[in-house]
Amino acid sequence: MIFTRWSAKFPGTQRRAAARSDRAAPRPASGPPATPPAAAPAPSATPATADGAPTAPTAATTGSVPAARAERADTASQELTPVALPPTVDALSVHDILGTIPALVAVVYGPEHRLAYVNGAYATVFGPRPAGHTAREALPELDALGLLPLMDQVLRSGKPRTVKSRKIPGGDRSRDAYYTFTCTPIEVAASGPAPDPEVACVAPHKGVLVFGAEVTDQIESAERLRVSEARQREAAVTLQRSLLPQELEQPDDLCVAATYQPGGTDAAVGGDWYDVITLGGGRTALVIGDVMGRGVRAAAVMGQLRTAVRAYARLDLPPHEVLQLLDGLAAEIDASQIATCVYAVHDPNEGRLVYASAGHLPILVRDPQGTVRRAAEPTGPPLGTGGWLHTSGSVPLAPGSSAVLYTDGLVERRDKDIDEGVEALERAFAGAAGAPDIVCDRLLRSLGITATHDDDVAILVLQHPERTGHEAELFHNAALELHGGTEAAPRARAFASGVLASWRFSPELHDLGVLAASELVANSLQHGTPPMRLRLRRTDRRLIIEVTDGDDHLPRRRRAEPADEAGRGISIVATIASSWGSRRTPGGGKAVWCEFALPRG
Repeated sequence: MIFTRWSAKFPGTQRRAAARSDRAAPRPASGPPATPPAAAPAPSATPATADGAPTAPTAATTGSVPAARAERADTASQELTPVALPPTVDALSVHDILGTIPALVAVVYGPEHRLAYVNGAYATVFGPRPAGHTAREALPELDALGLLPLMDQVLRSGKPRTVKSRKIPGGDRSRDAYYTFTCTPIEVAASGPAPDPEVACVAPHKGVLVFGAEVTDQIESAERLRVSEARQREAAVTLQRSLLPQELEQPDDLCVAATYQPGGTDAAVGGDWYDVITLGGGRTALVIGDVMGRGVRAAAVMGQLRTAVRAYARLDLPPHEVLQLLDGLAAEIDASQIATCVYAVHDPNEGRLVYASAGHLPILVRDPQGTVRRAAEPTGPPLGTGGWLHTSGSVPLAPGSSAVLYTDGLVERRDKDIDEGVEALERAFAGAAGAPDIVCDRLLRSLGITATHDDDVAILVLQHPERTGHEAELFHNAALELHGGTEAAPRARAFASGVLASWRFSPELHDLGVLAASELVANSLQHGTPPMRLRLRRTDRRLIIEVTDGDDHLPRRRRAEPADEAGRGISIVATIASSWGSRRTPGGGKAVWCEFALPRG
């Protein structure tokens, strides 16, 4: 919108225009002001009443629009008052400014840092200081705080330097104070008259301005935060360790050791875990996993997954089926967190390690010759992602072999590719001899894991020892192929009797073993399909009897009625044995087993 044509209607518009015309009119260079022409009326003339009093101007006498309601009529004749400008910073006194700020200020000059000035805040904290003396004499507190060498650097380099959080003892005050000091190079002008009147100025001295800002509240807040974080971390570590196995189960055929080391004080505790689960029938499950998270929440999720693994392991399922169940459970526990895991099963009869991996790092296996290789079977996605069918792989684990399961904290570094870390672990594992617990310690040292490491680490080492001498006499295997028919049961009883007699068991254990073998074979002949096999195995702690067949229907214990002619075999085995169970075999079919605990010699 254009306002030019309406400008005459706004009060004061013509006065502002006249004022601009007056300022724009040229003035004579010297002499009295020019007299206006006689024909031009004086702009200040106003009519008067009979008694000489001036009358209010009207539109006819002034030649302008009437005044607005709130405007005085005589404002048109008033001259404009100049507006006062605000003071500039140049007009302020530096001495007054430094004297009023609450920060500590000291000004020194020269190579000896002679004192030129301290403000009131500085004098309040340290007391008054005499000017002209060196900083070492006049400002001993700066020397105690280690600032004098810093002031030398500032004077030489011409660049400011800062030291943070210097503690000043409180003395009579209620608490100690903390200050952050900044030393800035400045030029200090010399005081007094110039030594030579002909010299226009005196060269200034190079000096240092010491500025101390109090940060006590920030330091105390940071300390409270640190204490709170330390408590939370301690709670997370306590929870983590309480959820890990307090004592590892020791299988008959394996030597196992594990270690867990939380990250340093600056790192939150993660969700690493491990476990060893005896499955029965001489088989052992080994688990290691890592919840992708930090703190108490990650430790709690880890505890739930570990408990679930132990429950699923009791079902004696193949490794990939256990991970399949864990995958669904992890999504139900917390959809925002995922976890990696390796679940492996060692069967001494097969001499292999069957495993499944959910996004975890590969198992490393060292053969009796010392060659280390990775378990290179396909790896599925982490737990909690869903939509994936996991698969099982296997790797030989003959007597004399070892294997290591680990979490990423052992091999992952911020500045290196993780494959380089795994290669370094392979080299360290190849030369790490000794018992499993010794191997764990050597791997930690070889990979540079210290108390200040930025991630938590879990390691699980297992060895399948090669037994010789008297120890070898305590571990035996015997197997019989059964082809069915009426002669299968008598052959099985005769075979079991002869083997148990050769292993020099007591008569009572001999008879119980023969009875258990007879009932398991009879159950397989009635409900199973060929091929069938009877296997006897003894360790230094137990006798294991196992029957396999080609039918995958698992038997269950049931209550037989008095008139029933069958259905009592499994009940008899469960009654006389220490434990019993059944599982499906990888190639199809099932295995039914029972165990007898051997008396400690």
